[in-house]
Amino acid sequence: MCSLAKTLLAGTALFSTVTLAASYPAALNELGRVATDAEVAAWDIDVRPDFKGLPAGSGSVEDGEAIWLDKCAVCHGDFGDSNEVFSPLVLGSITPEDMESGRVAALTDAAVVRTTLMKVATLSTIWDYINRAMPWNAPKSLKVDEVYALTAYLLHLGYIVEYDFILSNENINDVQAQMPNRNGMTTDHGLWSVDGTPDVVGSGCTSGCTVDTTVTSFIPAYAMNAHGNLKDQVRDYGPFPGIQTAPESDAAEDAAPANAMPEQALLSNGCTGCHKQEGQLVGPSFNDIMARYKGQDAVEYLKGKVKNGGSGVWGSMAMPPMSQVDDSALQTIAEWLAVDN
Repeated sequence: MCSLAKTLLAGTALFSTVTLAASYPAALNELGRVATDAEVAAWDIDVRPDFKGLPAGSGSVEDGEAIWLDKCAVCHGDFGDSNEVFSPLVLGSITPEDMESGRVAALTDAAVVRTTLMKVATLSTIWDYINRAMPWNAPKSLKVDEVYALTAYLLHLGYIVEYDFILSNENINDVQAQMPNRNGMTTDHGLWSVDGTPDVVGSGCTSGCTVDTTVTSFIPAYAMNAHGNLKDQVRDYGPFPGIQTAPESDAAEDAAPANAMPEQALLSNGCTGCHKQEGQLVGPSFNDIMARYKGQDAVEYLKGKVKNGGSGVWGSMAMPPMSQVDDSALQTIAEWLAVDN
């Protein structure tokens, strides 16, 4: 990605300079520049199917089991086979013949429940996804060796490696050769190689084109505010505000509600990944929690529940410990939930 990104950025600048020169002022010829190493590095975070970009490290199945039970089992089950929150990760319809051929035959049957290890062709995809997006309530918090350990444990649950196995950057390619669906991905298209055949068909308009602004996809109403108001959120890589997903207030903008949602504390600590204001997401809604503890002196109790996690209060789904929440944010969230509305 590194050289490709740099080439694309530089190429875009060159294209702009050359094509605009004929019809635009000379000052515009200076548009664009070669991307700096730091700018490229900010985008160069992927791990390729050939494991280019994979950082050095290692992790054992045994260590992965401990991390899994602490941070992953609450959503995926102790053995990765739970479908209570997400689709199962392991097991499924994988046969010895599939392991031999590298193609899971059951994927052609629409009625079969497809697990992650049935579908994924490249082990780099699993490692990369765990590294970027897990755990659900604290993405990107895992150390490199922890990602290796979790990947090793997942492979063990799928009967791909033994319990005493240690996965590392030096042997991960050997494990790739054992993936059940390793031959289940096509690479003959333009998204894989610039020499491939593009997988889209269309005709480009070059003059007198009609601009179609029809909205063909949207966030469903029940999920609009699941992760807070996107318009108010700013990503780490630049100011790109999203659409307005929180209800517009009829009151004056400077008149804050008596019990305003502490959006920053909820967003930065991953609370909105499992909870939203109204209606159940993974866990109960904030409104339901407020209603249950209305009129009670529940601040300290709620601080303990957030910090230590637990199960049984709102059904069988357990809440993982939110140990990363600092004391100030913890106090803010608990006071907001326990307020006597």
